[in-house]
Amino acid sequence: MAQFKEKVLLYNFTNDETVNKIKSICRKMNIENQIVPFENWNQKIGFLLGRRGFLPAKDSDGENFNFSDEVLIFAHLKDKRLDKFLSNLKLENVPVIKYKAVVTPFNIMWSLRRLCETMHKEHGAVQEGKKTTDG
Repeated sequence: MAQFKEKVLLYNFTNDETVNKIKSICRKMNIENQIVPFENWNQKIGFLLGRRGFLPAKDSDGENFNFSDEVLIFAHLKDKRLDKFLSNLKLENVPVIKYKAVVTPFNIMWSLRRLCETMHKEHGAVQEGKKTTDG
């Protein structure tokens, strides 16, 4: 089985200071990183990671995707390495990033849009659950 390098995809980041802090963490931990342009929302995660067998998506035919939150996508980071990366975000005072995902055999086939929408729905469900248990 092919061994893939650890990689972090950064999507929808607008604050250069935040991006520089994340890139610095990646450098220190020897993790590849890639900024994904906003217009790549219709591409599959596997394509964005440069995996063989994933072809670029066709044009979105003027379709719009309205998503303003920042997203971190982690590929091939094992538990302890992921924990260390997340810990380093706090140590470097990186503002809280609400949407984070680990690439799985299932979501690697999804478009970036589907991943973002799924995380958004899950986050909403978690927030709703907190309201009902807190109140």
